[in-house]
Amino acid sequence: TAAVDLSCVWHNLEYMVCRWRPGENASSDTNYTLFYWFDGLKNHKKCNNYSMHQGIFVCIFNLSFPKVTNPYPTIRILIRGDSEEIRPVCASENPTTLVKPATPRRVTLSKINDEIYVEWSESDTFPENCLFYEVEYHNGDLDTTQIIKVENNYTSIPSVDPNSRYIFKVRAKPKPECYSSKLCSDWSEEKSIGEKTDSTFHFVLIIIIPLTVAVSTIILLVYLKRLKILILPPIPDPREILKRMFGEQNEDSQVSKKL
Repeated sequence: TAAVDLSCVWHNLEYMVCRWRPGENASSDTNYTLFYWFDGLKNHKKCNNYSMHQGIFVCIFNLSFPKVTNPYPTIRILIRGDSEEIRPVCASENPTTLVKPATPRRVTLSKINDEIYVEWSESDTFPENCLFYEVEYHNGDLDTTQIIKVENNYTSIPSVDPNSRYIFKVRAKPKPECYSSKLCSDWSEEKSIGEKTDSTFHFVLIIIIPLTVAVSTIILLVYLKRLKILILPPIPDPREILKRMFGEQNEDSQVSKKL
C-alpha cells in the first residue's frame, strides 16, 4: 500500500517537484500526503499543491535554504496515506543531487561578417560560476549537429557560411564543484539566423528564365515584323502588275468578239 517510485527534482533552486505512484495494494481512492523537513526548520512542513496525472501523484512545494547554509542540509521526505492501512514511506535526499536549472531565456542571435554571436539570459537564483552551458547548432543545409560548452552566457561561432541558415538552442548544467546533480535544463526554443539557399527555387529559375526569354523574343520578332509592314509596305513587283494588265486586256477583247 505504500507509495512507490518516489523521485524529486529541485527546479532552479526555487521549488521541488516530487512524483510517486500508489502502492499495488492501495485502493483507487487512496490519498497520500507529503511532509518534508531539514535541519534549520523548527517543524516539518506539509505539501499542499497536489495533482494526479495518468496514475502518478505530483506535489510541488517551494524550497530554499538559508544562504549561510553550506553545505546544504539533507532533506527528509515522508509520504503517508489517509488511513492506517497505508504504510508510510521515508526518504532522505542530498538536495544538490536533485538540482535542475531553468531553461535559458531570451536567446538572441546577431551576425557580423562571417561570425554569429549568441547570447542568453543568466539565472538569478544560482551563485556565480556555478553553471555552464551547452550550445547546439547546425547548418540548415546539413544534418550534422555541433555542441560547444561555454562558461559564460554568450559565445560566437566564426567562419560561417554566409549563404546558409543556422539554427541554435541552449541549455544549462550545474557545475560539479557546486552541485552533484547530473540533471540539465530543458533546451531553449530554437532560434535561426541567415538565409537558407533553396536548390529547388534555383532549379525553377534555371528553367523559367530561359523559357521566358525565348517566348519574349518570339513575340518581339512577330511584333517587329508587323510594325515593319505598316511602316514600310512591300513594293509591288512590276512584272506582276504588267501581267495583270495584259491579262485584263485579253479578257476584254475576247468579250468584244463574242458580242
